[in-house]
Amino acid sequence: MRLILLLSLVLKASSLRISFSPKRLSLSSRLSVSQSIGIDGLTEPPIAPFGRGEKGRSFEDKWLLGGKGANLAEMSAIGLSVPPGFTITTECCREYCDSSSWNGSLPPPLWDAILAEVKVVEDKMSASFGSKDGGTPLLLSVRSGAAISMPGMMDTVLNLGMNDDVVLTLADKSGNERFAWDSYRRFLEMFGNVVLGIPRIDFEEEMDNLKYERGFFEDSELQVSDLKDVVAKFKGVYASNDHAFPTDVEEQLRLAIGAVFGGWNGDRAIKYREVENIRNLLGTAVNVQSMVFGNMGSTSGTGVCFTRDPNNGGKDLFGEFLIDAQGEDVVAGIRTPQPISELESAMPEVFKEFKENTQILERHYGDMQDIEFTVQEGKLFMLQTRNGKRGGEAAVKIAVDFVAEGLIDKRQAIEKVLPEHLDQLLHPSFSDTESPEYKSAVVTSGLPASPGAAVGEICFTNEKVVSNAEKKIPSVLVRDETSPDDVAGMYASEGILTARGGMTSHAAVVARGWGRPCICGCAALKIDEAAGTLTITNEDGSSVVLKEGDYISLNGNTGEVMSEKMAVSPPAMKADLAEFMGWVDEIKQIDVLANADTPDDAAEARRNGAVGIGLVRTEHMFFEPERIGEVRKLILAKTPEKEAEALANLLPFQRSDFEGIFKAMDGYPVTIRLLDPPLHEFLPSLSDTQILESLSSELGITVPELKETIKTAEEVNPMLGLRGCRLGVTRPTIIEMQVRGVIEAALNAIEKGVDAKPDIMIPLVGKVQEFKDQEALVRATAATVFAERGKECDYRVGTMIEIPRAALTAHKIAEHAEFFSFGSNDLTQMTFGYSRDDVGTFIPEYKSKGILTDDPFVTIDQEGVGQLIKMTTEKGRSVKPDLKIGVCGEHGGDPRSVEFFNEAGLSYVSCSPFRVPIARLAAAQAAVKKQ
Repeated sequence: MRLILLLSLVLKASSLRISFSPKRLSLSSRLSVSQSIGIDGLTEPPIAPFGRGEKGRSFEDKWLLGGKGANLAEMSAIGLSVPPGFTITTECCREYCDSSSWNGSLPPPLWDAILAEVKVVEDKMSASFGSKDGGTPLLLSVRSGAAISMPGMMDTVLNLGMNDDVVLTLADKSGNERFAWDSYRRFLEMFGNVVLGIPRIDFEEEMDNLKYERGFFEDSELQVSDLKDVVAKFKGVYASNDHAFPTDVEEQLRLAIGAVFGGWNGDRAIKYREVENIRNLLGTAVNVQSMVFGNMGSTSGTGVCFTRDPNNGGKDLFGEFLIDAQGEDVVAGIRTPQPISELESAMPEVFKEFKENTQILERHYGDMQDIEFTVQEGKLFMLQTRNGKRGGEAAVKIAVDFVAEGLIDKRQAIEKVLPEHLDQLLHPSFSDTESPEYKSAVVTSGLPASPGAAVGEICFTNEKVVSNAEKKIPSVLVRDETSPDDVAGMYASEGILTARGGMTSHAAVVARGWGRPCICGCAALKIDEAAGTLTITNEDGSSVVLKEGDYISLNGNTGEVMSEKMAVSPPAMKADLAEFMGWVDEIKQIDVLANADTPDDAAEARRNGAVGIGLVRTEHMFFEPERIGEVRKLILAKTPEKEAEALANLLPFQRSDFEGIFKAMDGYPVTIRLLDPPLHEFLPSLSDTQILESLSSELGITVPELKETIKTAEEVNPMLGLRGCRLGVTRPTIIEMQVRGVIEAALNAIEKGVDAKPDIMIPLVGKVQEFKDQEALVRATAATVFAERGKECDYRVGTMIEIPRAALTAHKIAEHAEFFSFGSNDLTQMTFGYSRDDVGTFIPEYKSKGILTDDPFVTIDQEGVGQLIKMTTEKGRSVKPDLKIGVCGEHGGDPRSVEFFNEAGLSYVSCSPFRVPIARLAAAQAAVKKQ
């Protein structure tokens, strides 16, 4: 592959293009080339050209060229019809935005190189930028393109190079005066908004007023004279906003490149990266490309197409196009486009070539593609391609189908499905959609742009949606159309409903990427934001008026809108998903268990593929109404007899729950943590008069005496107080009752044919002596039960590693413990000194200032907590090479944490039952990445 660097001084003199091959050129020599043209801060050549037959960089260089630039280079190399242009690298964006030497401007050597490359494009297109010699005008597009797709978040300028002289030349050369003036008015609006920051509504109001005055409804009805008037009015918009329209086309290009670079640090781009957890990118590349025109009449058009259905993964092309239009018309929702299937009848030869190109691209990239294309007077141009965003159902089906078609192997397929995709598949959907109740609730329908079920309050603004989310109120964002400024509300919403736009509009693409149900193009909607009403008027004349705050339901699979709350049901695993998860289990190297506290939770975990229980929190079994009273009697008992009575009453509950869990996990290990939290957490509030009166009566004491006892039980710092193994050391009868419940339940289950495998886990050990004390108690109790029953069963005794001292002395604890399990939540609390319950007061500020990149209670802190985990693993296995070591904190279901645990050599992760499929996938992807 060849990468082209334009040396400004040479190029200005002779238009000579110098090529370099990265495979043969050392980094130091590339550096010297960049330095030779005086561009500070760059380690790579700043410009890479593309166009049909151009042998530029490969897709592997997308970190430098951005996804769009890398794809343009690849499409060029494989011979597709790509309009020529060049990419300015992400390194330049970094320096433009952050470097004091660049200071928000383009250095002269780089600018000279850009102008020289424009000359190359002029030669390829036989056109002139600015039409200086009266030749065919060259118009350019200036687009952003980061290494990771950020649809709609960055800026684009089309038709750059227009001015009062060029529009006349373009009209003469094209023989289409309307096309020329239409291109001019589009450029004025886009350049003014994107580059100069003039509000788009200022232009829209001028256009709407003119159409109203002249009795037009559609932009396409405007005649040449009307468009000339629009251009004049748009220039007036510039003046009213204290801007002068730059007629110098080179100045237009310089300003546009700067605006696209500057957009990297814009509010909506920053918000999108935060939401999508996108980090460590240099910036956005800028792609400067020769314009081709879809608005040159009935033989021209433009479109957007996915090579497969991004909703369900079907093999048919999925997209839309418009005749006599430019690219932004399709995605902006200004006109309702035609489905891509109708292109075959409108332009048969173009459709045939386009379909062949989609097959070439799928074979080349091994993935479903999202393509933008333009047809100019019957000639097809491929503007860009990228791996298409897709929903969960589609991601799995596409991965399975690509393997069946021989396009990728199973390991590659594993990488095509994101953990978020499985998360989408685990969300509920509407219940019986054929029932009369459902059908009668449907008030209108639109385009089913993103699948799933959403139920929430109607909200017309981002602010209302975000406010509702903070109050835990579900919302549906209802808009005429969405824009990149709506990302905060879209992300916080349950679903999105728009009056305009198609299946590839901004709302549709973003919603699919985030797994939000979305219905677009619902023409029956009329939104009156000021009045706070939504009027739905259908073709039969019937209408429904809803208010902001009313509940509606969206079916993103069918496009149906319901005017009330609808019942939902959990999803069912389809054959494609079952096959895919079979591959996941073949490839993953780390087991996935579940945290489950009830037999129902355990059964759900098994259905989701868990191969055991990594954490049974025995204290969670005590919170049911009939049990909490006995726990309180136990805590407050004044005599051994009262304590024994309470323990005897609790034992059947524990035994029954354990037996149910063993049955659900037949043949798989069940790790049961002995009582961990401080006992005072089970006591009632001093303000709960009714409970205090009832409890005092049962205990035979007065309410004031009970209150005093409760106060005595409180601790200043309970997280570090009497809990975990300390509770077992000081109140051994509680541990004896729990161990008896475990062993008796195991024996009962075994008698019924269940293969019970109990693991008993001692919490919060910091010293080996604590473990030895509790282990002796466990084994003595088990021995007593065995003697009473005349039967035995296998069991193991291990410990949680959640105190840094335990990590430091893991080799000593491993001499006695049969397994380790990291309590990563407490280990994180004690390593950082953060209270998990209080971090919300400062974590956002820490993240915004770069002190933390992640919430350490969501994603494991590899630098600190992670080192303790690695050290514990090494120390423990230095004593027992086969020591079973896992993690049972919340991190066990976080994909990035799972990757770390796999790398650290842990035996298993344990997470909530509903996160099990996601953890399984994350484990498989970690194995693929590691290999």
